[in-house]
Amino acid sequence: MEKIEHIGIAVKSLAVSIPLFEKLLNSQCYKTEVVESEKVNTAFFRQGETKIELLESTGPDGVIAKFIEKKGEGLQHIAFEVADIKSEMERLKKEGFVLLNDVPKPGADNKLICFLHPKNTNGVLIELCQSISTPPEEIK
Repeated sequence: MEKIEHIGIAVKSLAVSIPLFEKLLNSQCYKTEVVESEKVNTAFFRQGETKIELLESTGPDGVIAKFIEKKGEGLQHIAFEVADIKSEMERLKKEGFVLLNDVPKPGADNKLICFLHPKNTNGVLIELCQSISTPPEEIK
């Protein structure tokens, strides 16, 4: 793992949370994006080399909606940048970690992503992410 790529924060409303984080971080939101496969709207902030990703569910059956219902708004995941997500997934599987997906999938901000089950990581949802230059639909 190369560095913390971003910290994901579950929020009920981007309309409320974006201005709050702009004041808090003294920085403008530089990007918003819908990730339909994950049922989320995202908003990104930069703090040095690390990004903050706000996540709002697009519906009541989304992962973020269920997270907020169970735990409330707040820290949802920490994402680590990796150079080769497939080999890192293989390595972690051999080390006994449980992956929540068997193959990398497209995520926000032009990334391939994979999550580790929090039961193996002291209750913290960990995301692996690899930047991609090829559009996700062309990756096999």
